[in-house]
Amino acid sequence: MKAWAKCRLGAASPGGLALPAANPTESQMYAPRGVFLNEDWLAVADSGNHRILLWRGLPERDGQAADVVLCQPDFVTEGPSAHGRGPENGLHLPTGVAIHDGRLLVADAWHHRILVWEEVPELSDTPPDYALGQPDLASIEPNQGAETRGNTLYWPYGFGFAGDWFYIADTGNRRVLGWRGFPHPDQMPHLILGQADEFCKDENRGGPVSAGSFRWPHAIVGDRETLYVADAGNHRVLGWDGLPTEDRDADLVLGQKDFSSALEWPYTAQGAAALRFPYSLALQDERLVVADTANNRLLVWEDLPRAGAGIAADSVVGQVDFQGNGENRWKAVTGDTLCWPYGLALFEKTLAVADSGNNRVTLWEMEACRDKMNEETPVAAGVGEL
Repeated sequence: MKAWAKCRLGAASPGGLALPAANPTESQMYAPRGVFLNEDWLAVADSGNHRILLWRGLPERDGQAADVVLCQPDFVTEGPSAHGRGPENGLHLPTGVAIHDGRLLVADAWHHRILVWEEVPELSDTPPDYALGQPDLASIEPNQGAETRGNTLYWPYGFGFAGDWFYIADTGNRRVLGWRGFPHPDQMPHLILGQADEFCKDENRGGPVSAGSFRWPHAIVGDRETLYVADAGNHRVLGWDGLPTEDRDADLVLGQKDFSSALEWPYTAQGAAALRFPYSLALQDERLVVADTANNRLLVWEDLPRAGAGIAADSVVGQVDFQGNGENRWKAVTGDTLCWPYGLALFEKTLAVADSGNNRVTLWEMEACRDKMNEETPVAAGVGEL
């Protein structure tokens, strides 16, 4: 598998290891953490500027201006709650973003809610319609200012869909919530993964790491057979073979040798089977891409792993081999380097990466999925500069 960096959104790099500018404009970003694309839209959670940027269609040139900005009054204003305007049409560290069944969804993490627009806004500064996890758009307290319950949230950094289910990574409560179909406001979940009941919120269930616990569940993807959760704080990805309908142990762990390990290797990437703070996931057909964020790389599995432990990735993007883990490969900010990749989206052959540490989003062209990798060429570093 090969990947080519083909388009960069955000300010141009000044060269060397210096970061691009972060002052908000129609294209400049500050530490974007979430990205989504489909045939009609590219959506970016410009996290450090506390806003959402939308492009109609897939951008075709570097630095292309966004068409719509949400939760700020214009393209040059930044700050939590729309620079003091209030949470009714403002954000505080947005992370996950997606469009599903015509709805725009945003994980407004530090406001402890998922914002919902029933239709993707065509005009800038269109307010959201409602929130999940809060009683109204003005409320922003963790767990609604009370004890943890099934329909409250604390730092929900991500969400996802698998089959007919909608899931929220309720990161601060160390759990994953699931609903059959899309929930209405205040609806209790049909599933709580990672805790004994709706009132519990202990890290790893208050004990050692296990196949049924989380430290920081952060991102979710899946198909009709398997649910994948990036358990970033335990440096692993968990998978459930057969979508769970009740709390149960995972069947798959990536990034660790077994379900009881949560090792971190801070100085080297440790090959193709280790992860360090994996914050995002992308899935299409039989391909799974994991943002190995603190190793400044993406790992790619070409045949979806569904059960087992410690399964090695087939290829790596952003580093020249499975041992490299330097920010921008310890050389310079170029079109095919990464610095803390934090968000992923995969649509057809295009992979969008929220390259958070470089204050940009890069679009990569991915080689079509193949039935089996060529074992003699396991590396897929980006080719060429932008």
